Amino acid sequence: MQVEVVTPAGIAASAECDEVTAPGVRGEFGVLPGHTPFITALKPGVLVWKSKSGSGEKKGGVLAIGSGFAEISGKDKIVVLTQHAATLEQIDPTAAQKDLDEAERLLKEWKTPEAGAAGPSREDLEARRAWAQARLDARNTKA
Repeated sequence: MQVEVVTPAGIAASAECDEVTAPGVRGEFGVLPGHTPFITALKPGVLVWKSKSGSGEKKGGVLAIGSGFAEISGKDKIVVLTQHAATLEQIDPTAAQKDLDEAERLLKEWKTPEAGAAGPSREDLEARRAWAQARLDARNTKA
């Protein structure tokens, strides 16, 4: 089975695997070879894929992903379209924790803006918090 993660910047990951777990908006879901075709929305979270080598050793990968969509083709291919994706090597846990803390602080202080007032929307702050949490969760996930 092939998994491919695509962002506006290009292909973030592409791998052969035996199993994929993804963060659907209605809950985490898993895909095995031969899965029924479907398309679903994704929330920020952790995408994990696993495969067995010829020796039976398990290998895999982990990505933090932002919101997006996944298409499971039914032909053993999964395409994930997302705004953000980061490998474990790309994630700075200190920066992610700082982003999470700042987003949570801003959300606690957030008030409905007056007409014409500038500032981030509540949805933007919630998305920022979710992306920071996804990066931290990925750092704590094993493939």
